[in-house]
Parts: sequence; C-alpha cells; structure tokens
Amino acid sequence: MRGRLNALQKSMLQWDQMHPYSAIHVVQLRGALDLTRLRASINTTLETRGLTRLDLDRRRFTYQYEPGPAECEIRALASEGTPLRGMVEEIERQLNLPFDRERPFRPFRFVVVPAADSFLLGLIYFHPVADAESIVFLLQDIVATYFRDGAPGFPNALNLYPDSRAHLLSRHASVAARKLFRLPAQLSNLRQSHRPHFRDTNDLANGFACFSMGPEELRGLVAAAKSWGVTVNDLFITLLLKSLSPCACDREKARKRRKISLGCIVNSRNDIGLGSQGVFGLFLGSFTVTHEVPPDISLRRLAEDVRVQTSEQKRHKLYLASVLEFSLARLTFKLFSPDRQKRFYAKHYPLWGGITNLNLNSLWAQDSRSVTMDYFRAVSTGPATPLVLSATTFGERVNLGLSYRIAVFSKADIDSLQGRFREHLDEAVRQP
Repeated sequence: MRGRLNALQKSMLQWDQMHPYSAIHVVQLRGALDLTRLRASINTTLETRGLTRLDLDRRRFTYQYEPGPAECEIRALASEGTPLRGMVEEIERQLNLPFDRERPFRPFRFVVVPAADSFLLGLIYFHPVADAESIVFLLQDIVATYFRDGAPGFPNALNLYPDSRAHLLSRHASVAARKLFRLPAQLSNLRQSHRPHFRDTNDLANGFACFSMGPEELRGLVAAAKSWGVTVNDLFITLLLKSLSPCACDREKARKRRKISLGCIVNSRNDIGLGSQGVFGLFLGSFTVTHEVPPDISLRRLAEDVRVQTSEQKRHKLYLASVLEFSLARLTFKLFSPDRQKRFYAKHYPLWGGITNLNLNSLWAQDSRSVTMDYFRAVSTGPATPLVLSATTFGERVNLGLSYRIAVFSKADIDSLQGRFREHLDEAVRQP
C-alpha cells in the first residue's frame, strides 16, 4: 500500500531539496543509561511499528514504509561540560545534516547524552513524514519499551496510511471560500511587511539556542492571558513580535514595508476527524499574524490586537485552507531558478519568524512521568522563515527552542532576543 503526500508535505520536500528540513525531539529520562538496551528498544519499536525504512517517490508524491530490520543510528556523546550544552550543540549539527534519501531510507536518527543520574535522548526525524504529535507517541513508545524490558508501550498498530480524503478541502468548502475571500487582504499585509536582511541568501545553515520558563513564570503567563482575555499562544506571538521588533528597526524609515509578520503552526487532526494515538503522519495548518509593532505599544494592547487576528483564524478555521497557499507557493516556486528560489520566500512571503506550540501535558502518558524529567524540541527554519520558536509545555515548565538562519541572526542577536523575551515576559507577569 502507498500513501499520498498532502500539500504541506510536498512543500517540505521542496524545501528539503535546498537545505535539510528536519525536526528534533529531546526527552530527559531518569536513571543511568543502558546503551545496549536503549538500542534494542529503539530498533524493536521501529520494527514493530513498521517504521524502519521509507520509500519516497518525489515525482508522484507517494510514500510507503517497508519492513525489515531497523539497525537505526544512535550517536552516543560524551557528557563533557553539561549534558544540556552538549545536546544543544548536537541539535545544531543535526539540523544541518541531511538524511540519506536514496530509496528506501531511514527517516530517523538518534543521539544520546548521559548525565550523572539521567540521560538525554534525541530523536531526529525527516520532517515531511511526521508532525510533532506523531513523534511524541513514537518516543513515548520507545521509552515504555526501554523501561519494560522490551514490552511494547502501546498494543495497537499504527495507521501509517490515513485516509487521504482527510487532507482535502472538499470537506471544508466554506473554509476554502472564506480563505479565498480574505486572500487579497493577506497579500496586502505581506506587501506591507518588512523583509529580513540576508547577509548571504545562499547560506541556509541553522543555529540553535534554548531557554526555559519556570513554574512561577508559567503561572504568571497563564494568569495574564486570562486577565487580558487572550490565549497563551496569543501571548507567545505577542512576546515574539515585541522581541523581534528591534531586529527590524530600520522598517520605521520605510515608506511601505513597516509591519512584521509571523507564521503560526496549528495541529489540524481534530478538525479533519483524525484520532491521535495510532495515526502516524503530518497534519498541520498555518496562518500569519501581521502588526506594525510601534515602539510605544503596550504588551496588553499588542496581545489584544493579536487576538483579533487569531480569533478570526480559529472561528472560521482558516488555517485548514493553508493548503491553498502551500500549493500556490510550491507551483510558483518551481518557475524560478535555484538562485532565485533561495530568495523567493524572503521577497514574496516575508516572515520574521514562526511559532509551533505543543502542550505535552495532554499527550504524554501519566505512567511515563515517573521516569521522564524534561522534554524540548527544535525545528528547521527552512527557506520560508528565518526563525522558529518551538514552545513545549511539560509539567510546570515551558521549554523554548530557537532555531534560526545564521545569515539573518548572529548568536549575539539571538542572545539579545532571548533577553528581550524574558524582559517582556516579566512585564506581562507583573501587569494586572
């Protein structure tokens, strides 16, 4: 049986031809590392779930998982310095490391960093094959198998070829109509959006950094969101807009392009009638938020303006119709030369950043919490955006991964951005 790729997966394949388009999940597990048992647990899980090799037909946009031994790569690193620092450096390396895509190929890699009484396990995956939710359950299965001495974590088989009709807008015709009606306004916003400056458009390399919000900060953020009548995701968008604004300070002198645009990824599984556990694939929508972000605007006012835009997207489920944008961009993209393709999104779809938000508290099984200490993620920027903020809520903390194009942001830029993010976060928490 062969599955068909959806519009976003097709775009991701297009991006991957320019630079590796991968994502990474890292889980911290309690106890000393048993590398032999971990390797066996990973291979057993992948073989049991039928995820050992992927035959991807890029011309027909079809895929098929093939059975066979996993023999998956596990890169074990010495814990020099702090294990987290070692993992962060390895994440940056892995984001820039392509998969061997000869048919069929292994779409997963693993890295492990031991600590004194725990270890960090990273799963690197070829992003077009799966969304974050699929990887959460795959990692959870590996963890359960590791701590149960080989017993599978979940008894049910995975659905590797979900009904392709779930991707079609024919089931959401009114959404497509609304999206088309609003498309001119969205294009107008993009034409008014400031373009990030690329020092070298041929350099698509990614850097990575991460930081965390503790329990008090998370509680304060949730309280501020409730007080202001916005969502926590609205506040993340607001904080990123405010933090990015100084990076685009020259837009204030511009005649037309004075706004900043961000992209936001949305999990579309529930909207298209798919379950969570047991369905493996990629089911995402997206939308953009655009604002001028004047220097004197308050966080609350900016959050309220953001809410107006996000509420419309959610009310009409317009993010489901992002398939139209991806399809149009992909077809237009093919008309350009390789050099112009690298400048395509920066010129015609200028985003300063993107956000992917994942709350693991509703996904990670409670019986795994006793052995799981932490969790964070990283996502390749691709050519469509120079920065991605991956927010992962686990327990009473939020881990924030920042992947970024080094041709746009230096390490000093990212350090300053993190500092501003924390300052604005503190301001939000302090305000009534």
